[in-house]
Amino acid sequence: METLQDLIRQLGGHGGKPALTAFFKKRVETWSFGRLAGYAHRLAPGLGAQDLRPGDTVGLFAPNSPEWVAACLGSIEAGMVPVLIDAQMGDEDLRHVVADSGMRWVFTTRRGLQRLERLNPEHNLRPILLDADPDDARDWRRYCSAAESTAARAVADDIAVLFYTSGTTGAPKGVPLSHRNLVANLQAILDLEVVRARERFLLPLPLHHVYAFTIGLLTPLAAGVPVIFPQSLTGPELLRALKEGKATFLAGVPRMYESLFEGIETRVRQRGRLAECLFHHGLNLAVALRRHSEIAIGRSVFAPLHREFAPDLRMLLCGGAMLAPDLAFRLTGLGFDLATGYGLTETSPVLTFNVPGRARFDTAGAPLPGVEIRIAEPEPPAEYGEVLAKGPNVFAGYRNLPDKTREAFTANGFFRTGDLGYLEDGYLHLVGRSSEMIVLPGGENIRPEYVEEALSRGSYIKEAAVLEQKGRLAVLIVPAPAATREGGDVEALIRKDIESQSRRLPSHHRIGDFAITPDPLPRTHLGKLRRFELDEIFRTAKRKGEAAAGETGPLPFERMAPEDRQLLEEPNALRIWNWLAERFPDVRLMPDTNLQIDLGVDSLEWLSLGLEMGADTGVELDEEAMGRVQTVRDLVREGAETSGGAEGVPKDPLVRLSRPDALLDPDQRRWIEPPGTWSSALGILLFGFDRWLMERAFGVNAEGLDELPVNQPFILVPNHVSYLDPMAIAAVLPREQLLRTCWAGFTGVMFKNALMRQVSRSTGTFPVDPRRGALASLALGVLALRRGNNLVWFAESSRSASGELQPFESGIGLLLRAVSVPAVPLWIGGSYTALPVGSWVPRFRPIELRFGSPATAEELEQEGQGEHPDQRIAAALRDRVARLGSRARAI
Repeated sequence: METLQDLIRQLGGHGGKPALTAFFKKRVETWSFGRLAGYAHRLAPGLGAQDLRPGDTVGLFAPNSPEWVAACLGSIEAGMVPVLIDAQMGDEDLRHVVADSGMRWVFTTRRGLQRLERLNPEHNLRPILLDADPDDARDWRRYCSAAESTAARAVADDIAVLFYTSGTTGAPKGVPLSHRNLVANLQAILDLEVVRARERFLLPLPLHHVYAFTIGLLTPLAAGVPVIFPQSLTGPELLRALKEGKATFLAGVPRMYESLFEGIETRVRQRGRLAECLFHHGLNLAVALRRHSEIAIGRSVFAPLHREFAPDLRMLLCGGAMLAPDLAFRLTGLGFDLATGYGLTETSPVLTFNVPGRARFDTAGAPLPGVEIRIAEPEPPAEYGEVLAKGPNVFAGYRNLPDKTREAFTANGFFRTGDLGYLEDGYLHLVGRSSEMIVLPGGENIRPEYVEEALSRGSYIKEAAVLEQKGRLAVLIVPAPAATREGGDVEALIRKDIESQSRRLPSHHRIGDFAITPDPLPRTHLGKLRRFELDEIFRTAKRKGEAAAGETGPLPFERMAPEDRQLLEEPNALRIWNWLAERFPDVRLMPDTNLQIDLGVDSLEWLSLGLEMGADTGVELDEEAMGRVQTVRDLVREGAETSGGAEGVPKDPLVRLSRPDALLDPDQRRWIEPPGTWSSALGILLFGFDRWLMERAFGVNAEGLDELPVNQPFILVPNHVSYLDPMAIAAVLPREQLLRTCWAGFTGVMFKNALMRQVSRSTGTFPVDPRRGALASLALGVLALRRGNNLVWFAESSRSASGELQPFESGIGLLLRAVSVPAVPLWIGGSYTALPVGSWVPRFRPIELRFGSPATAEELEQEGQGEHPDQRIAAALRDRVARLGSRARAI
């Protein structure tokens, strides 16, 4: 194999064997080697029939897909040069790439074309759409031809593909790679025999990067094994592709494996302290054995974990950046084989490789066969020399940048990698980038990655980026969630962490200044810091001072991680993100924002949030989806994967509540059925004991009981400050009213064990369960009222931690509109003093209840303020409860 054209022409020999498997929302599409080869062969003469000639550049501006691969291989077969463009590239960089590459044709998608036209309405690019309808004249399949290609056969030194660097230090540079470069690297990897005959490659990385292109795509295709594309980079979709795709081989980057390991730890932690303790003891033992012997016990010890996460996965391949040695050993301790590599776009990309069985994870690996590595003499005051490389995989020079090309090579033809390191026992050790090395006025050399790694171990530091400011070391900090959740001085917590972690560093590595930013640090797709942007971010954060950690509004799109930007390309996901930004304007909305802790979404708030989201966006989540949601990213992802949500067609929850049975399963409906003789008797006993206890211990008394409707059901809407509130209500309700009253109880309290479930059953309490979806609990309330029962509904999202009245959620408004019954406001005073939030020991203080006049939904809607009828009703009810409380305090 001398050229990539040789590889393409060999694909058809694998016939019907699967070559590409792509996961979509509700389907999986598989292309055979024969189908892929057929499209490539037919596309080549079709392109040649246009005004394209061998050597011309053709853009590829689209996410991973089988069509992307066919377009790329067809272009190479035709002798053209595909320009692989990052689909998430910023506007300025995208304009530069289009102009610098000289491309006139571009394979793209409808969304990509819209962006290209927005950036340059007068562009002369001719689009070929990879996702067009078959009757669209721009559909890529229309360019396939049965004619024989007339393109001349490529030679090894011809340019095969044009890449652009990820732009960590400025505008992307064009890196043309020849057939010789790519084939040499490809063959060297195959010769290591890391890829087995029955492998199934999972490739979550974008193909515009040379690591994903060479190692993740060309290598498995050359080996005759399939490549799997997940639907997205989110955790659930990766797990789906791993399991359903039966992936054995995963090509990833360090940040992906960090997230994978954190996900495993989180899942174990959720199973209790014993499970967590056993997991870590077992892992420590497995790691120790792997470090000091050839004994591998991880696959056996963690067999249940492998079955749950990825039953067939055996090999992890990591590239793009250095994987922390500790994490590498943890992954191997779990029972995975692990291979790591080092290289650059300019080297096609692999220079060194850590082969399983003889890997040294504290190094970048040993040079590939045919690759020569040298270390240049250190230039004072540097301690380490620059890594130099020569081999058939090394490119010849940058596109349109002769000066940069001359700077990139030594006089004897070695490529200057820009990395600093040393060789020991044939293995390459890397210590940092020469361009990123910080030299302080005193001559001290600082490796920023070394300091960043130490600082990032702090409990309150999520990300750290070290830079030089006014002759001193400075650091830009992204706080960890723990820093904001503790409610204290974020700056003080960060300062304490910096001081604590700095003690591990040499004195000249100590931090002289820091700034806090709420936004993720700017990174490339592979997780590398875009350091040239740090100075401006630091100065901006410093100007804002303490306010920098408390900014409000949504995180700008361009500052998001690539996987989050990709997620928001889904219409439902973007709709939910924009809706959340409007719903929570006073917080810094980020993908990692925790709904419960950061936004205060708790218990009944889940109901209103889901209802409002369904009404405003048309996207509703089922029980299973709600149970998976913890962060904004989770909510957006679940919405993206849910059908519905078409523009302008929100589902009307009022219409759906008109048929409450359709929203409930038999297990839910049983909670409002008559409890039976034994349970009813227990309920009478419990109510009797409650009345005795509340009268004797808390002197409970009530005013306004005569306001309660006698001949029709009603909804009782009290404030909520204590677990004693429902007990106080039950103690004062007339017996005939009490025995036909149902209660809405949060599952986290009233249904957490068998005893509490029996108490709930006997007292007529049904579950308010956020995991069941927004309408299910309301549907139970509707059924209870239609059957002639009264209903007690706490309209605040949870108990008030301060004792002050909180806003009422709009779910009460929808409930009142769905069932034509009056609402009775109720003020409960004294229960907060008797048993406030956070206390489990009651103080025997008087509790009083004041019932207000009943009101219909129509009356309340006219009184209240708000955008929607449900919000106006809820606001009016809150005002009525507040007035009752004011009168009670005045008396």
